[in-house]
Amino acid sequence: MAITRSSRAPTAPPGWALAADNPVISHFSSQNHRIVAVDGLLAEPEQAISQAVLQNFARITPQYPGVRAPLDPAVCAYLLEALAPLLNQWFAQEPTRWEMQAWYSIVTTPPAALAPIQRLPHVDGTDPHQIAMMLYLHRTGHGGTAFFRHRSTGLESLTAEDYPHYAAALQADVARTGLPPAAYTTDGAPHFERIHAVPGDFNSAIFYRGNILHSGVIDNAAPLVADPRAGRLTINAFFRPAAD
Repeated sequence: MAITRSSRAPTAPPGWALAADNPVISHFSSQNHRIVAVDGLLAEPEQAISQAVLQNFARITPQYPGVRAPLDPAVCAYLLEALAPLLNQWFAQEPTRWEMQAWYSIVTTPPAALAPIQRLPHVDGTDPHQIAMMLYLHRTGHGGTAFFRHRSTGLESLTAEDYPHYAAALQADVARTGLPPAAYTTDGAPHFERIHAVPGDFNSAIFYRGNILHSGVIDNAAPLVADPRAGRLTINAFFRPAAD
């Protein structure tokens, strides 16, 4: 997917204006992870859903348990320009120029069909400077996002230095007790424990460092459908400092 870089601001595409005036900044766990929540991020969220209906969703990566479609580049450019100053306030220690990737996502894989990697919490990468955004655009029985601690190592976030130790410990866990059952993780047992969760209210968004162990909160008994109007639709974005 093409990467959008921050540039001089375009105006908001029709229906995509942001309303990020009242962010709530909080922290969780003894490791003081920062999370920023914004209720009502889009002034017209139904416009985003209408645009999602027109997209061609497809399976893009083996890790994500569903289908995705890229956001319009004009929308990405606007979101980046509007959110970059806020990301600097919330997460950067000095002024930073950001780049981003973003797409619509719908969880569709039935619990019984989940691959082993999809039954466990994950990270979006090991770079602590990469910021993830989840914008929830569904009114289903499914929830938001949960965060986890790996029991045997105590790790809650992974860096490039941590990852080999974590991977070896997780392999040892699985060898000792087996994989968790084919289901979306809830409390994280037996290898993880849940340390925080956000509810995923309609048109709310959260921003957090993508190297924190996390997973979507999926009700294993509720339907998972591919229709953007009825499924667990989100907009996912990753922001990272520009390379040049």
